[in-house]
Amino acid sequence: MDDYEISTDSARLDVPLIHRWLSQQSYWAKGIPLDVVRRSIANALNFAVYHPTDGQVGFARVITDRATFADLADVFVLERGRGKGLSKRLMEAVLSHPELQGLRRWLLATHDAHGLYERFGFTLPKVSGRLMERVNRGV
Repeated sequence: MDDYEISTDSARLDVPLIHRWLSQQSYWAKGIPLDVVRRSIANALNFAVYHPTDGQVGFARVITDRATFADLADVFVLERGRGKGLSKRLMEAVLSHPELQGLRRWLLATHDAHGLYERFGFTLPKVSGRLMERVNRGV
């Protein structure tokens, strides 16, 4: 486990790997174009998990103003990195990042990882009628 490193250096990101996983494996971004992934990375605070021989094995990005709000998105650990506690380490790195301290609100959307996020204080909205969304499924 000590062989793994988490970095926020966007220059190190394996963008083709991220695109491939999001566009082919994720349930939320199937078919997403590479140029959209590149733009999303360019405008976010990115976290990646690396192994010296396996390369990049995980990713998360945070869309934030670094003052009051953050949206956690595109979190994944590749199959070859699963079962090693890397998703927990990734979440710890995200939530302890110096530029993300003192935020009033964090959001995320998940279909199947509620247990992971609940460990880090995420809950279902108390008043769901306050949250709204605008979704363009054709994009």
